[in-house]
Amino acid sequence: MRIDHVYATVKTILRTNMDVVVLSIIYLLIVIFGGIGVYLAEHEHPGVNITTLGNALWWGIVTIATVGYGDYYPVTAVGRIIAVFMMLSGIGIFVLLVGSLSQRRLSKTESRLKTQAGLLGHEEKLAIKNKIEEIEKLTKEVHTLLCAD
Repeated sequence: MRIDHVYATVKTILRTNMDVVVLSIIYLLIVIFGGIGVYLAEHEHPGVNITTLGNALWWGIVTIATVGYGDYYPVTAVGRIIAVFMMLSGIGIFVLLVGSLSQRRLSKTESRLKTQAGLLGHEEKLAIKNKIEEIEKLTKEVHTLLCAD
């Protein structure tokens, strides 16, 4: 029974946050493959500072997050091309994430406003309509009385 509850919770989270999950997976794949690519391009060249896979993965995380500490950086042309791709990917993923979260918040606010606007039930709307009609009849009667005099 407990496993079913966990499964249902995970399923709900994935369904409601699928855009965030997809962006996170893309982010992770770019870091892993970019780090491996830079490691393969850099590790045997003279004068490089990315010499281990751990250094390359750290560099990948720092680069895609656009932090760029400068402790590790590529020196080969291939490594720098991968770096540019990762930098632009980091910016793009951030923009998509912010846009997605903004759209979700806007939709929630919009639906809340629609429900607040529809708070009057059918009976209340009908009662208001009847009152308006009564006021119009009284106005016509007063107008008729004033014009007759």
